[in-house]
Amino acid sequence: MKLTFHGTLSSTPYGNPRHSRQSMLEVAYGGRRLLIDCGSSWLGRLPFIDPVALLLTHAHDDHVGGLVRGAPCPVYAHAATWKKICRFPLHRRVLVTPQQPFFIAGIRLQAFALQHSPRAPAVGYRIQAGRSTVFYCPDVARIPDRDRVLRGVKLFIADGASVHRSLLRFEDGMLYGHASLFTQLQWCGEQRVPSMLASHCGEEIIENESRIVHQLQHRARKLRVKADIAHDGMTLKLP
Repeated sequence: MKLTFHGTLSSTPYGNPRHSRQSMLEVAYGGRRLLIDCGSSWLGRLPFIDPVALLLTHAHDDHVGGLVRGAPCPVYAHAATWKKICRFPLHRRVLVTPQQPFFIAGIRLQAFALQHSPRAPAVGYRIQAGRSTVFYCPDVARIPDRDRVLRGVKLFIADGASVHRSLLRFEDGMLYGHASLFTQLQWCGEQRVPSMLASHCGEEIIENESRIVHQLQHRARKLRVKADIAHDGMTLKLP
């Protein structure tokens, strides 16, 4: 399995050469490719990779805005996302049922509900191909049933919107917003996930990436986790 981070920027308007495009992850396996998320900065600029499918995590503009004119392939999303983007001209729609496994191009996928936004409910995806299991989780405040969701995961792709600053809030007794990167690192340590890569990068990373990488890796070593920050164009091959 090969991962390509085409876009690693969050909704912040302040990008840089390493993080200039919003969320888009390519997953390639056996010569076929699928995409996950398509933020508004991709409108009219989808990479020429002929994807077999495009998956969506939730309906915030930095994850779906690139599809307001349509898509060149089937689009997979859960019911709450389809409700929000019902007017998009997406003619090949596939409903994703959380926790129910499905297959695309030999890749096993499974969506899990996350706490992130009450108005745009999000899912994260377990992605299994070859001998590797990845959990893609670009916007998250909390992962319900975290032990089950992260069991056997080799790489956690994290929400980089917050590093130190609190971007969390309680609403109707639920936690919403963005967990800090250090909190997500702690999840990996507790669940014995060996590697974490931050994507969906916010202003803290944009402004001080080298310092944050140093802090992140210092703390990660204590938890026996390998940690780094992904950037636009980064590729990663997994067994």
